[in-house]
Amino acid sequence: MADRGDGGPGAGAAGGRVPVQLQDRAVWCDERFNFQATFLQCLAKHVPNIYSAEMDPLLEKQEEMVQAVILYPLECYLFGEDPDIFLEKLQQSGTSQLCGKVFKGGETTYSCRDCAVDPTCVLCMDCFQNSIHKNHRYKMHSSTGGGFCDCGDTEAWKAGPLCTKHEPGASGSAKENSECQLNEEIMEHSRRVFPSVIKYMVDMLIWEEEKELPPELTIREKVDSYYCVLFNDEHHSYDHVIYSLQRALGCELGEAQLHTTAIDKEGRRAVKAGHYASCQEAKEEIKRHSENVSQRPLHVEVLHADVMAHQKFALRLGSWLNKLMSYSSDFRQIFCQICLKEEAGSEKPCFISKLMLWDAKLHKGARKVLHELIFSSFFMEMEYKKLFAVEFVKYYKALQKEYISDDHDRVLSVTALSVQMFTVPTLARHLIEEQNVITTITETLLEVLPEYLDKNDKFNFQGYSQDKLNRVYAVIYDLRYVLVSKPTLWTDRLRERFLEGFVSFLRILTCMQGMEEIKRQIGQHIEVDPDWEAAIAIQMQLKNILLMFQEWCACDEELLLKAYSECHKAVMRCSTNGRSREKTVFHLCGHTLESRPYRVSADPVSIHLPLSRTLAGLHVRLSKTGIISRLHEFVSPEEFQVELLVEYPLRCLVLVAQVAAEMWRRNGLSLISQVFYYQDVKCREEMYDKDIIMLQIGASLMDPNQFLLLILQRYELADAFKKIKPTKDQDLIKQCNVLIEEMLQILIYVVGERYVPGVSNVTKEDVIMREIIHLLCIEPMAHSAITKSLPENENNETGLENVIDKVATFKKPGVSGHGVYELKDECLKEFNMFFYHYTKTQHSKAEHTQKKRRKQENRDEALPPPPPPDFSPAFSNVVRILNCDVMMHILRTILQRAVELETHLWTEAMIQMVLHLLSLGLLEEKQQLQKSPEEEVTFDFYHKATRMGSSALNAVNVLMLLEKLKRVPQLEAQKDTINWILQMFDTVKRLREKSSLTTVTATSGSEATKGDESTQDKEKAERKRKAEAARLHRQKIMAQMSALQRNFIETHKLLYENTQEAQGKEDAIMEEESMSSAIDYSKIALGPKRGPSVAEKEVLTCILCQEEQEVKLESAAMVLSACVQKSTALTQNRSRILELSGDTLDPLFMHPDLPCGTHTGSCGHVMHAACWQKYFEAMQLNFRQRLHVEQIFDLENGEYLCPLCKSLCNTVIPIVPLQAQKINSEDAEAVAQILSLARWLEIIIVRISGYSVKNAKGEKQNLPAFANKGMGNSALEFHSILSFGVQSSAKYSSSIKEMLILFATTIYRVGLKVAPNEADYRIPMMTWSTCAFTIQCIENLLETEGKPLFGSLQNRQHSGLKALVQFAAAQRTTSPQVLIQKHLIRLLGVLLPNFKVEDTPSLLEVDMFHILVGVVLSFPSLYWEDAVDLQPSSISSAYNHLYLFHLTTLAHITQIVVSSATESPTAQSSDNSEEARSAQSFCREVCQYTSGCFSQDIPGWLVWDCVRKGIMPYLRCAAIFFHYLLGVSPPEELLQVSEEGQFKALCSYLSLPTNLFLLFQEYWDTVNPLLQRWCADPVVLSCLKGKSIAIRYPRKRNSLIELPEDYSCLLNQASQFRCPRSSDDEQKHPVLCLFCGAMLCSQNTCCQELVNGEELGACTSHALQCGAGVCMFLKIRECRVVLIEGKTRGCLYPAPYLDEYGETDPGLKRGNPLHLCRERYRKLHLLWQQHCIIEEIARSQETNQIFFGFNWQLL
Repeated sequence: MADRGDGGPGAGAAGGRVPVQLQDRAVWCDERFNFQATFLQCLAKHVPNIYSAEMDPLLEKQEEMVQAVILYPLECYLFGEDPDIFLEKLQQSGTSQLCGKVFKGGETTYSCRDCAVDPTCVLCMDCFQNSIHKNHRYKMHSSTGGGFCDCGDTEAWKAGPLCTKHEPGASGSAKENSECQLNEEIMEHSRRVFPSVIKYMVDMLIWEEEKELPPELTIREKVDSYYCVLFNDEHHSYDHVIYSLQRALGCELGEAQLHTTAIDKEGRRAVKAGHYASCQEAKEEIKRHSENVSQRPLHVEVLHADVMAHQKFALRLGSWLNKLMSYSSDFRQIFCQICLKEEAGSEKPCFISKLMLWDAKLHKGARKVLHELIFSSFFMEMEYKKLFAVEFVKYYKALQKEYISDDHDRVLSVTALSVQMFTVPTLARHLIEEQNVITTITETLLEVLPEYLDKNDKFNFQGYSQDKLNRVYAVIYDLRYVLVSKPTLWTDRLRERFLEGFVSFLRILTCMQGMEEIKRQIGQHIEVDPDWEAAIAIQMQLKNILLMFQEWCACDEELLLKAYSECHKAVMRCSTNGRSREKTVFHLCGHTLESRPYRVSADPVSIHLPLSRTLAGLHVRLSKTGIISRLHEFVSPEEFQVELLVEYPLRCLVLVAQVAAEMWRRNGLSLISQVFYYQDVKCREEMYDKDIIMLQIGASLMDPNQFLLLILQRYELADAFKKIKPTKDQDLIKQCNVLIEEMLQILIYVVGERYVPGVSNVTKEDVIMREIIHLLCIEPMAHSAITKSLPENENNETGLENVIDKVATFKKPGVSGHGVYELKDECLKEFNMFFYHYTKTQHSKAEHTQKKRRKQENRDEALPPPPPPDFSPAFSNVVRILNCDVMMHILRTILQRAVELETHLWTEAMIQMVLHLLSLGLLEEKQQLQKSPEEEVTFDFYHKATRMGSSALNAVNVLMLLEKLKRVPQLEAQKDTINWILQMFDTVKRLREKSSLTTVTATSGSEATKGDESTQDKEKAERKRKAEAARLHRQKIMAQMSALQRNFIETHKLLYENTQEAQGKEDAIMEEESMSSAIDYSKIALGPKRGPSVAEKEVLTCILCQEEQEVKLESAAMVLSACVQKSTALTQNRSRILELSGDTLDPLFMHPDLPCGTHTGSCGHVMHAACWQKYFEAMQLNFRQRLHVEQIFDLENGEYLCPLCKSLCNTVIPIVPLQAQKINSEDAEAVAQILSLARWLEIIIVRISGYSVKNAKGEKQNLPAFANKGMGNSALEFHSILSFGVQSSAKYSSSIKEMLILFATTIYRVGLKVAPNEADYRIPMMTWSTCAFTIQCIENLLETEGKPLFGSLQNRQHSGLKALVQFAAAQRTTSPQVLIQKHLIRLLGVLLPNFKVEDTPSLLEVDMFHILVGVVLSFPSLYWEDAVDLQPSSISSAYNHLYLFHLTTLAHITQIVVSSATESPTAQSSDNSEEARSAQSFCREVCQYTSGCFSQDIPGWLVWDCVRKGIMPYLRCAAIFFHYLLGVSPPEELLQVSEEGQFKALCSYLSLPTNLFLLFQEYWDTVNPLLQRWCADPVVLSCLKGKSIAIRYPRKRNSLIELPEDYSCLLNQASQFRCPRSSDDEQKHPVLCLFCGAMLCSQNTCCQELVNGEELGACTSHALQCGAGVCMFLKIRECRVVLIEGKTRGCLYPAPYLDEYGETDPGLKRGNPLHLCRERYRKLHLLWQQHCIIEEIARSQETNQIFFGFNWQLL
């Protein structure tokens, strides 16, 4: 319900009622009376009457009555004066500093990444546009609803908390505190009014009696009037509710839809009124129909009419209070005080708590009012926000439990308000200290998940409910909100309460530690995959919370140590279970390990160890702060038990290794998925990474040999490294090899992965830089791809922007694709092949890329590890595992197996890892030696590696093994690495011997030193020599190929010249063949001087059968695949209503608006007609057998995909060969003497009259009567027309004829949207129309793209157009000639007004180019005789074309002068050229013939300028048409772009004088009467008098609408958009039509329309009118373009808006600022103008078949 604004229904009617109301006010003001009793009495009397008709409420009338009878008197009493005046004064006196706007679903919100304290701090559109953040790094997102604008909240922003609108003094007030100071009287009244109003509201909203009211509201006799009320829920679908209502109530579909929409919007609706019994019956019926196996019934209640009325009014009072709150801080404070006041001595909660606790039982509408009231009151006053938060936390557990069992969305629950309180830093601290909120939340979590605990008190989410878990996540989010900003100041109380909360949180982690244990399946595959998603999802939800807890602990040393101690105890409690078994002993290399017998492959194991991992995180932070030295005070060394701490994470890593070795494949996909997430970026920070750290803790605190023995034992590799004879089982050997590889990899990570703050002395920036470097070592990546591959912190930031420019350079994108970052060369040295976040594929890809790069640079392919940073003191012992005995034994054993060529016992990957470990050892020793004197360095890797493995005679050391390894052929690829290691040995040896300490120190670790240089130099030289030899060899081959090619061209010279000709570059060879000697060869298309037509021999290959065939008239038909579609691409008037069905349409004349044409496009692929028919039939058969599959194309309508390029087609164009025409020059001259325009016209008229007489004998005459004005020359007779040359008509083969008919029928069917009918009289008209329209589209496209008229068409356009024009000329032969003559006469009626034809449109109402095409193509029908089939000879047709074209051009010039040359000149020009003079005299004639309506004052130069510009498109189209019709080559000037040359060349090509007005002079006697008739036409006169508007020439070139540069401007437009058909202010899905700029309300029932009995969405019905079914929309809130065609097809397309990284952002998921990319928008424009939208949709639907689920019809 909208608030009453100024001038609302109450305000307007107030004047007439004042005396009555003042009297009421006098009663209410009386101190003696009890306000509450009077108020309730008034309500009891009026409310049931106001809200009496709930089945069909008259909202405006109800509102008027409420204002008049209740609210107006109440406001008068409250304010003491006229409410409107008082509120106006309050409004003027200043606004609050807080914005407080509540977001609706879908509204755009903005967050500033530079200034926001956390990501939940957002601004509304208005505040953002007026704030400093507009120029910062902001993010845009669509609100889910229910949020709140944080403008003015100083705690939410580091800078710029206020926008200019909310700054103090912004709205005229001097100071902020001057806001709304109310006088004491009003305060007193408020304290009296508010309690009664609030109590009434609360009582009515939580009223449970269905039949009775409270006694104080019952004043009249109870009537038997009830409503059956249906409530909203989130389980039943829209359609299900409509169905249930129709069945239960027997109502119409429309009524059921109205009810359902209202229920969805308001939350409840009365669906039946009547006596109690009938309503009860309806209730049972609805329940019965809505219940099924999987769903509970709908929630229905029977309410008494009075109860319903009072509940409805209670909500109206809520919105009234809401409005009052916005006016004054005093009102808000009084309201909050009353809401928080508890009844003395009563245990009952206060008003606001009552409402909160009842929230889950309220319906949707009531919740919205309640939440808005909380926002506008409590949240606008900081002090009361705190008190409200305390109440909220007091009932937190109850509220969350209510929400979890509720069925409404989170947005509609009062629990969603937590984010508004918990994210305010001071409030969060207060709630932790005073309310112990962390403990409350963690206890709530445990209390809502009891059904998921197993007998060991561990979680087990088998058979979980997704909906319930989603609701539980809300509680986890609250924990995140409370922890989002770390405290800077710690008090003892805060420390104590936080630790309490942390210990409580550890209880949750204890239930997760070791949950969902799994056991390896042996023998039989698992039957059902267990549910694993819930556990991983909770792990993801907790990831940031775990990190935040660790960060909080790290803020305070004392706290960190206590927390560590608590966490350690918890881990120990979980680890001590099941210690019953005896210990086993394991010996190797003289070292012994005692451990409990446990095997991952046989015993239960779990991937969930949050406690151990939290401990690892705290340990690292202890190490970072340096207080690890005090750890023994809190955890004694005996208690520490490091082996136990390492045990569980180690088992987890072994599980991953065994999964990789395929030992667990019988456990199904669930385990593979868990392992994937364990290492995936979403979880790895708190899973995999922490397990590696835990192993590093173990390595730093355990004896290195013991540590390695433990690892060997857990990896079940103890036997593999003893001298036990291996098994023959190949599978077991393969398993064992994979396990060794996995183990070596983990050892590399334990020793080498030091980029964790605390493990070594690195910063977070260093860590991110290293991550980015390793990602970009794989390949250049887009910004979004890098962001996805980096972990996010609690503020959803990855820290990418701060460091990316240091390590990478950005490359901008082209017209498609996206921008990418490329790694800087200087960062390549940081590449570590065994980077622990690489997946297996990433590892091999990165290795391949880097080796390839080094090869290109002609360097060796060694990729040694970069020198790692030093371990911090707490972890310094980790390196000892490199040079301990067991490690040496492992390395030696593997190398020895390789040297001894036991191929099945080692792999190359294994050797690579051994070499990597050797490199790490040598680098470590080298770094230590460079830092300290030799005697202090205890790390003796060199010494151990050069020591013999045993005292046996054949014993070898590592160094010797490496030398032998170089000779192993399978390890050729590792040769460079081995050399690098041997050099490192040498370097370390010399450092040890101190022989060259000073010189060596300076050389960097990754570069080769000069030791053993000779061998390396030799190798380098050898490599160089080979590369040079290969280059020379390549050169030689290329030279040979080039020579062969030249030779071939020389030999087949003729062939090459012919192909050039075929491409349209004709040569003079043709001239000699087709010309007689007299006339010079010229490039003229019309008249007696017509140039030769170039009819080359066309041999085409069928794409289906691959056979070649020459195109001939008598051969079997060949066809081009084509698509015919309706188009509005050229329309000049988008508001014109299009005819959806063409049953009655007469398409002969095209309106100059070009409202809707029929476009024919082709992909240019050729087939035999017979092959195409077989292909089409096969497809039909195929799809009949697959009925359940939805089709991309509609076979019923002849659609198919081109077999070659998969373009969508719906017909084929027959290829008709061009008939070469020769003109005998002597004959031409002879004819020229006799055949003037006047004579030609007379001959035509006689011929036509003759036909009409003939036809009249057989039927009623409907051909024109002719005015015999000077035309009746009896010497001319019926056959005169034949005397200027005839020839017999072309004979087409039957298959070509069949295809002509087929294609013509398709054009007719698609263009008119009617059923096919081969005999329809409109078929020829449609043929000419599509020919003309397609040419106009192509001319328009060439002009828009700035391309020359000829020579620049794509091959598909060229062949399509050629086939189309030749088809249009040939189609005449398949129709009755009488019909063609009738059409011709009607067309000529426009040009020759003395033809008295009915319905002839005016000159201004037709498009002249369409007329031209029609008359030229239909004219040969005049040569038809009964007995013989004749057509005009070359000379006849040359004159026919010339005169028809001249006539049409004269008419078009007149059209342009009358419609476009009517403006007064703005600029003066004294141009007195010949053209200007001719124009001037022409204007005088027009002025005379229009009785002075046409002004003759218009200067001649202006008229000439208008004519020249206006006629250009027509001339260009005519040139294309005649070129493709006759095959005459165009002049050179038309093959390039030039304004001046183009006009002259066109005139010459089309036989026109360059001064077009000379045409009138040349034919004046003949044209004069025509001009008189044209000018005297009523439509022309009406236009000249300004009564009607004619189209101006040249027509405007259509383009897509102008879009703003910045995307937020569009979002702004969308936020102001109000659906024209809907009164509510719910946010819709606004979409923008890119053709016309209309903003529509998409995917909403309010805007659906019935079109021909079908329900269509707003976009689909708009597309039918705006784009003849094809349209392009921008979904503003999702930043996606939608292409649609018809009612059933559409696709999504990238929007033309890019962020600064050159990427689109569909769905605004990333939220970066977006700017318009002109090139991409141009690409969209071309997609439209080239008529490729349908093609794009078909392609998209073929690749993304998932879209079949979308109902495009309702878009």
